[in-house]
Order: sequence, then structure tokens, then C-alpha cells
Amino acid sequence: MRRSSRGWLSCPCRRPPRRRCPHGPRRGRGRLLGGTPHRSRPDSAWPAAPCCLGEPPGVKVIVTRPRAQAGPLVERLEAHGFEVVPCPLIEIERTSDDPIDCAGYEWLIVTSTNGADEIARRAINLPRIAAVGPGTAEALRHHGIEPAFVPTVSSQEGLLAEFPRPEGKVLFAAAENARRGPIDALGADYVPLYRTVLLTPDPPAGDVVVLASGSAARAYAWIGGAAPAVSIGPETTKVAGSVGLTVAHEAATHDLDGLVGAVVRFAEER
Repeated sequence: MRRSSRGWLSCPCRRPPRRRCPHGPRRGRGRLLGGTPHRSRPDSAWPAAPCCLGEPPGVKVIVTRPRAQAGPLVERLEAHGFEVVPCPLIEIERTSDDPIDCAGYEWLIVTSTNGADEIARRAINLPRIAAVGPGTAEALRHHGIEPAFVPTVSSQEGLLAEFPRPEGKVLFAAAENARRGPIDALGADYVPLYRTVLLTPDPPAGDVVVLASGSAARAYAWIGGAAPAVSIGPETTKVAGSVGLTVAHEAATHDLDGLVGAVVRFAEER
């Protein structure tokens, strides 16, 4: 039975299958969502996913996220009957434990879910926050921080094109060795939050690999991985193509639900 590409299908009579393996006058088009961010009570847990109809698709999905971050994605994939093959390809190392004082800035730009975690842990005197995409926005909200702006195009170029003007004083918080283009274009100050360390396991067997960052794409190609890929967004797709990987589907929404939906579409087309 073909599974709907809409993702979750309500089916109260069945349980999910078990895990089968180990501010300004001119604005762009993005969503200007509010003023100074507020902290609210974080969600205590990810919502349970409804089960799906039909038989499990028999598709092995390689998940490359760091072990500490892979859980929600793994759970959603397994709820659709996919066999998950864990293959963490990067580790995240913090650059500091010192507080990041954002006093005096009009905007703080956060470019990744890892950056969202570090901002929640270290930042004080938060100004308005811009998230590069819905995945980063979701991670911020998980920590009780509401972003004020999310571009419609989930990339640093999209954020730069749609960013509210005049932007005022901006702090750009990202990974170590982040691309300088957007930073220089905005005249922003830059703070490195973390560094990524590439791991080199043997590439596991699988039908499709899930790539949630450009770093994961580079690491997967480096170890010789050759499975078709599902990408979280245009930047990751671009990096994957540049290192010789084939992207079968790009997530329609650049978050966990979008990734799962792209895997479902891949399975339906097999």
C-alpha cells in the first residue's frame, strides 16, 4: 500500500512499529514574527507521532546526525516503519563556556540547531533573534526562545536577502570558520559557538542517507558513502552536489518533518 506524501496518517488502532536496529521600514519576504524574544516553558518532550497505514516500506535509512541529537529524527522515521541505521558523522565541540553578552545589539543571527543550543546555554541580554530557517527556529523554541524573523528561503543567502532594514548592530553567532559573506555584508560582529569534528566510520549499507547539514554531506562523501541522499535544505543540497553526492529529494520544509516527508517520498518512488 502506498503511503500518503503528507506524512503522518491518523490510525488510533495501531501502535508505531518497534525499532528495528541498533525591525525597520523595509522588510524582505521573511516572517517578522515579533519583538524582543521571550523565554517560555520548553516542551518537556517531543510529541508522540501517530502511526502510519500500510506495511513498513523495507527501506534502510542512514541517519548521520550526532548521537545526542538524532533521537527525535530516529523516532519519527521508525514511526513510519523505516529501518534506521545510525551513522554519526560529526561531533560537536563547544568553543567556550563563557557567557555571550548581547547587550547593545539590535539583532542576533543564529544559523543552526547547534547554534540554538549554545545560545540558549550561554547568551544573556538577548535582542531580537533571526533564525536561518524553521529547523533553527524550532530548536530555539524548544529552549523557550521565540525568534523575531525567519526567512522564507532557508539559507544564509535567503536570510541576507530578506533581512529587515535598517538592520542596526548585528551579532552573527555560528560555527567556527563560518562563511564570511553574510557577516561582511551585514557589517556584523561574529562569535564562534562550536566546531564540528568529522568522524570516519566505514560507510554502512542503506537505501538512502539523511543529510541535515553541509558538514554531514562532506563527511559522508569523505568516507566513501554513495547512497542517494535526502537533504534538509538548499545549502546542504549544494554542498552535497559539490562533493559528488546524488540528492534524491530536498525537504519541502527545512525541519524534521520535512526530512521525514522527503524520506517517505523516496520510499514511494522505489
